[in-house]
Amino acid sequence: MRTPLVLLLISLSVIASVWIWLGTPVHLVRAPIDPNDKLQCISYAPFRSHQTSLLSTTQVTREQIAEDLAQLAKVSDCIRTYATDLGLDQIPGLAAEAGLKVIQGIFLDKDQAKNRLQIATAIRLAREYPNTIIALVVGNETLLRKDITVTDLIATLRAVKSQTSVPVTYADVWEFWLSNSELRDAVDFVTIHILPYWENEPVRAELAAAHVGEIRRRVAAAFPGKEILIGEIGWPSAGRMREAALPSHVNQARVASEILDLARREQFRVNVFEAYDESWKREIEGTVGGSWGLFDSVQRTLKYPAGIPISNFPWWRLQMGCGLALAMLVFGAAWLTWRRRPDAAELAAWMAVGLSATTAGLLLGVTAQRLVEESYGVGLWLLWGSLLAAATASPVFGAIALMSGRPSPGFLELLGPEGYRTDSPLTTVHGLVWIAIVVIGTATAIGLVFDPRFIDFPFAPLTMAAVPFAATALLNPTGKTIRPLAESIFAGVFSMAAIYVAINEGPANWQSLWTCAAYLLLAFTLWRVRV
Repeated sequence: MRTPLVLLLISLSVIASVWIWLGTPVHLVRAPIDPNDKLQCISYAPFRSHQTSLLSTTQVTREQIAEDLAQLAKVSDCIRTYATDLGLDQIPGLAAEAGLKVIQGIFLDKDQAKNRLQIATAIRLAREYPNTIIALVVGNETLLRKDITVTDLIATLRAVKSQTSVPVTYADVWEFWLSNSELRDAVDFVTIHILPYWENEPVRAELAAAHVGEIRRRVAAAFPGKEILIGEIGWPSAGRMREAALPSHVNQARVASEILDLARREQFRVNVFEAYDESWKREIEGTVGGSWGLFDSVQRTLKYPAGIPISNFPWWRLQMGCGLALAMLVFGAAWLTWRRRPDAAELAAWMAVGLSATTAGLLLGVTAQRLVEESYGVGLWLLWGSLLAAATASPVFGAIALMSGRPSPGFLELLGPEGYRTDSPLTTVHGLVWIAIVVIGTATAIGLVFDPRFIDFPFAPLTMAAVPFAATALLNPTGKTIRPLAESIFAGVFSMAAIYVAINEGPANWQSLWTCAAYLLLAFTLWRVRV
């Protein structure tokens, strides 16, 4: 009993220590949003829950907008909008009542009839609320999306300027301004977007403020005499890494705080992107797309209240407790199995149980939190929920297999002909867990190869699942010689995906490298199967 007890204590100590470290909050010199020091301006879209700008039938109510603007007026003097349809034309009037200024957006795309309506509505609003609307933004990243030519955009800008006395500008990522300097004479000031996370060469959060300052000075030098407004600057609070750029609560708060401090010191205008998380964007941009807000989408609560330290794992005590409980459950399953066959377990088996229990205890809380952050819609909740369930069951069944000397189940034991299928209910359930992990893992691997931009890295659940299966495959070989075709194909898919994804994402992306390591563990386990 001494060995398993020592290993259990080590496992619990490691889990507790790591979670205490992960949960340690960060104290910023200045909160991103401080009611005593209002933001210059912040991007605002009123869509909540399942409301989306992708449906022409969406109609945001006056009451909903008024509630948001009353909240935003406490933290900002100005809001930036992006369109005039779907009920957004109510915003300027309500902003006037709330004491907010508005940078009014005009959304342009390939639909010319819709463009004309957007322009006409914005011009009307500018005339109706001359003391509220302080600028018109004619087009947002329209050149980036290739919805309009530079020539047509310039003509549109001049047409709008001829019909209003409000300053007119165009907004796009900074590179498009540098490559289209002919826009200079068509605008009253230059509006650039600098999003360090989305740069072609992503910038890590710690360097984001310096990067913004450098780019602003570069654009100012290219457009002398023109004011430069940073029309969008922000950082996502959740989602996949891009090279060394890591979305997180701490990083989002740090980037916003440091850039606002830079704007004050160097005295330039900046509009923070954005006020509220927009859940609907997850449909087209993944977790990252819906995680740019400084307020929560559903509850409309401020993520980073002034004076409160920030943690990437605000529920770390609960996550640690669940991890400790799972580790004890894994050791308990191993001990009960060992009691029935005390001669079958060796030191290596107990060490493998300890490794599996520790890994599961560390990553259960991470997996659960990412499940909440990354799931949008019934389909994703079912997918990631199934992976979480399988990953949680994996170390428990793995402990039983390690202690009993039983090899990991193969596909044929569940899906093969009569002579191959198992009669053991325990092996059947263990095999179903394995199939779920392989199928979901394969789907994520293929996605990260062919369409990776918005796909999150499932490093935590796959590691929870892969470690016990790999340990069982290593320590409990079947003694048979025939390698089944299905497992070989899946092993090849995981191996090739791991190599490609690791190279494609780069060595700075630890989420990618970790996920690829989990894929290789799965490939190893599949390759070891014999029938």
